[in-house]
Amino acid sequence: MKRSDSPVAQSGDGTQWRTKSNFSRAISRRLKLGAGLADGPDAGRRYRDGQGASIESAGRRAIFSYNQTDFVKQRIAVEVQFGKYSFIAYDLFVKHLAFFVGDAIDLGIEILPMKAMQEQMSSGPGYYEGALYDLARQGRGVPAVPLILLGIEP
Repeated sequence: MKRSDSPVAQSGDGTQWRTKSNFSRAISRRLKLGAGLADGPDAGRRYRDGQGASIESAGRRAIFSYNQTDFVKQRIAVEVQFGKYSFIAYDLFVKHLAFFVGDAIDLGIEILPMKAMQEQMSSGPGYYEGALYDLARQGRGVPAVPLILLGIEP
């Protein structure tokens, strides 16, 4: 994986939030070809040192892919999700987890509208109470990344 960040504004304490932080990597139809290459703190180096070449040397096509998050600061990723409900699960079970497994974050924060706010929005957005229920029914330790859900009310 290769990580890239772009700084935005300074916060009150003088530090910066990075927006659109992402991990890029090479993948293949054969899952085992990329297995282990994208894990751990030195994943970015391994990507630069030939993750795609490793896949291609096995006779497969390396496909460029990445995960992107809204904001990252001090190893905390923040996703603001006021879009379709299906993107909440993607944020929780793919984005936050990818950054956590890649050792880029220690915590994921998902900001969602609460039901009272969602009722005033156009059709389709998910809401805090639904996402909380979905997480709770998965059981402890799923997803395997520390998360905070924040609900916003009008």
